Amino acid sequence: MPRFLTRLNIIHLVGAALALLIAMLAVAQAHEYQLGQLHIDHPWARASAGPAPTGAAYLTIDNKGTQADRLIAVETPAAKRAEIHQSLMEGGVMKMRAVEGGLALPAGASTALAPGGYHVMLMGLVKPLKEGESFPMTLTFEKAGKVEVEITVEPIGYSGEHKMKMKTN
Repeated sequence: MPRFLTRLNIIHLVGAALALLIAMLAVAQAHEYQLGQLHIDHPWARASAGPAPTGAAYLTIDNKGTQADRLIAVETPAAKRAEIHQSLMEGGVMKMRAVEGGLALPAGASTALAPGGYHVMLMGLVKPLKEGESFPMTLTFEKAGKVEVEITVEPIGYSGEHKMKMKTN
């Protein structure tokens, strides 16, 4: 009888491990969003450096439609204010500017909000952004409407590469 119980315990452990793996895959799948013809992939932010009052959020928007759209507003309870910004080099100096009128999303194109380019500027953080946590953000599009996404807080040095790379020989 003890051998049977041991085997049964092993079966339960394997079952629990498989259930956990399935749950983790479901969470990973849930990090993509669809709103009409817009596909939003991997919304993320870097963890705060100490008590910094600002942060930035990033994501990629694929407009799979035949009409252009525009990201016109962003809101989050994680910050007092959220704005669409662009980083650009002017006279050898990196500057950030708010994007007036929203961010154009051409039909059939992918638009990346990534470090060093377009991003969502988070001003007046309610609390520091901590690795492993997440927070909601509402994206408002001119034509497609609104969608709430979950921003995952990644490590401070994270670059945005989240897809697995396969090594080929």
